[in-house]
Amino acid sequence: MNIIVCIKQVPGTAQVEIDEKTGVLKRDGVAAKMNPFDLFALESAMRLKEKFGGKVTALTMGPPQAEKVLREAFMMGADDAVLLSDRKFGGADVLATSYTISQGIRHIGEYDLIICGKQTTDGDTAQVGAELAEFLNIPHLTNVTRLLDMAEGKLDVEAEIPLHVVDVRMTLPCLLTVEKGIFEPRLPSYRRMLATADKPIRTLSLQELEDKDEKHYGLNGSPTQVQRIFPPEVKDEKESWNGPAEEISTKLYGLLKEKRFLGELR
Repeated sequence: MNIIVCIKQVPGTAQVEIDEKTGVLKRDGVAAKMNPFDLFALESAMRLKEKFGGKVTALTMGPPQAEKVLREAFMMGADDAVLLSDRKFGGADVLATSYTISQGIRHIGEYDLIICGKQTTDGDTAQVGAELAEFLNIPHLTNVTRLLDMAEGKLDVEAEIPLHVVDVRMTLPCLLTVEKGIFEPRLPSYRRMLATADKPIRTLSLQELEDKDEKHYGLNGSPTQVQRIFPPEVKDEKESWNGPAEEISTKLYGLLKEKRFLGELR
């Protein structure tokens, strides 16, 4: 079973500057870490590998320093790693990002399953997984909470949808995005760190991809642009009331009605 896990290096702090012209995060010089949600995707892949055998490939897109999260994936048990890195990929929105990753996966070749984390902490769109599957023209399912069984080229999973929990049988190859808590992620192994210190990581630039049209990547291939990013306004106004419960509840109702949080009681 060949499993590809999509991971990402994200800022290790919320204090990140924004390029006012492009709306892109300024990542240079900012501490980075693996996207926390991707730890659950990696653990899911490792559990499937341990139960059914196969190979796990970690894939990320980013600058050369993103290799660090691939090394971490090695420490957690990944067998192979691929880095999509080219300045022409920079500034991509979710659509261009998904397309670039799909091209990288097509270059890798045959696979049975792609696993992604629920979302990333720097974008929080939760769109890349589904868009990636559409570009690859394979079935996909989001919000997966359990991996149940696999047999005869089909994977049984449990997923949460609004108001329901459903069991779904997926035909391989397919893509899953897994929820936080599907498994407890294992800690990186020091022994594996030593064993994989010199393990090669394949780097793919635009020239290695099947589609070499620069208009499909990075800012050029992004139909959406960030117009403005700003920290939320902080309101620290507060008011304290003292008195009998009946008086306080009447006053609270009056305030909620004034703020239009409540209508008239009938």
